[in-house]
Amino acid sequence: IPSYRNSYKKNICVDMLREGYHKSFTELFALMERWDVLREAAKVRSIFWLQKPLEEQPEKLDHFYHYLTRAENAERKGYFEDVYNNLYALACYFNTPEDKWVRNHFYERCFKIAQLIKIDGGKKEAEAHAHMGLLYEEDGQLPEAAEHYEAFHQLTQGRIWKDETGRFLNLLACESLLRTYRLLSDKMLENKEYKQAIKILIKASEIAKEGSDKKMQGEASYYLGLAYLAAGEHETALTVLNTYSQISTDLDDDLSLGRAYEATAKVLQSRGEMEEAIKYLKKVLKIVRNNFQNLDIVRASTMLGDIYNEKGYYSKASEYFQQAFDTTRELMNMPLMDETKVHYGIAKAHQLMLTINNYIETADFTSLDYLLSWKESRSDIAPDLIAGKA
Repeated sequence: IPSYRNSYKKNICVDMLREGYHKSFTELFALMERWDVLREAAKVRSIFWLQKPLEEQPEKLDHFYHYLTRAENAERKGYFEDVYNNLYALACYFNTPEDKWVRNHFYERCFKIAQLIKIDGGKKEAEAHAHMGLLYEEDGQLPEAAEHYEAFHQLTQGRIWKDETGRFLNLLACESLLRTYRLLSDKMLENKEYKQAIKILIKASEIAKEGSDKKMQGEASYYLGLAYLAAGEHETALTVLNTYSQISTDLDDDLSLGRAYEATAKVLQSRGEMEEAIKYLKKVLKIVRNNFQNLDIVRASTMLGDIYNEKGYYSKASEYFQQAFDTTRELMNMPLMDETKVHYGIAKAHQLMLTINNYIETADFTSLDYLLSWKESRSDIAPDLIAGKA
């Protein structure tokens, strides 16, 4: 049968078999079958499958043919580094959201081949662990991801290897491990497993110090400090967060310093040291206003409002809640606007209640006149001297 009567996909398969690339044909055929299964599964679930059928994508078929046959040829000769490079080229080519399952297939193939490469000191094996870590991380399998990132980190220690963009592999290993440890610790903290969370975050801090990246060290200290706060170990939390503050100051990083001060204020608030907490929150407000961080302004203002409201200083509470509310209006953030509106309304009600109670207790003609005027108009009532202080 003339080749022009066949589909492009079939011609690719026939060419592979004719030239003796039976292993490449078997792998491509299995991938094409899975492609069709995924299309059918999407139809059953009424999901709109954006991809065209594989036979309508000759460029992808060409890539499969080119790199699979080159990989098979290299494998026959025992050139495992070339096998790895060709399979990795396919993984990179299919690194799009809809094709990630193809990329993951080649990541797994690269990982197996990397174990056979003995001439590069373990660099390809390290890279393969990094790719497998990412594969598991994206799938939400964090313990498995951590295992691969730990191997990646171990293999790159003391090495000056770089990736294709010029970044040191050891630094990438540190970043990947810290990210995964933080995600694992978040789940532990949710389950109130404080000791385990602290243990893994201490490990993260030690790795961050190895990476010689001050910003990374600061981030590790921040999350460790928050874990100590959640566990109720306030003194240790303050010590660790102070380290984060110092690193942020050394780096001249205002936003990180603001985050350190906010976390410190939370610890002080938990210890009942409200005046100290207020000092730190006012520092936060100054920093975030200077840097136009509106969401941070809302959060810090709300925290200050809560403290003043709890202390019975309702005028001050209203002032900070109003700042938070006005900022959310600028942001046009409706859910946040509704939340700050409630805080502001409660503080105003407390302020009003205190003022009215003071007028009632005073019971002179001026006070009664204020009360009657307010009852008729329901507008803002002028606070007396005592109420004004609150």
